[in-house]
Amino acid sequence: MKKPAVILLSFILLYAAENISARGRDEKNFPKTHKVELSGKVRMVGNSPMTSLVISGENREWYIEPEEQEKLMEFQQRMVTVRAEEYYYDRVFANGTSAGRQYYIKNIIILESKNHRQ
Repeated sequence: MKKPAVILLSFILLYAAENISARGRDEKNFPKTHKVELSGKVRMVGNSPMTSLVISGENREWYIEPEEQEKLMEFQQRMVTVRAEEYYYDRVFANGTSAGRQYYIKNIIILESKNHRQ
């Protein structure tokens, strides 16, 4: 009795692992970048140890690439204007439905920052 149950459980786990696409970025849509100029508040989001630095604008949040976060770390909770290259990934739930887009920026140049916290 134990052997068929173990085989069935192994099959179920293997099938589930192969069909879960909610691991984040949909790799079929390799990102194309375009230059943008954007303004927003620099914020840290998430819970430790999985935090991310973002710029929150009026209509969207842009995630900062980890290797570029140090450029903006000192501007947390401040308004900035930057020029950067924007790209996005279409997020997908495990059942294949859309989970929306997650926007990223890289090659950041800081154009302006407001020194006071808002």
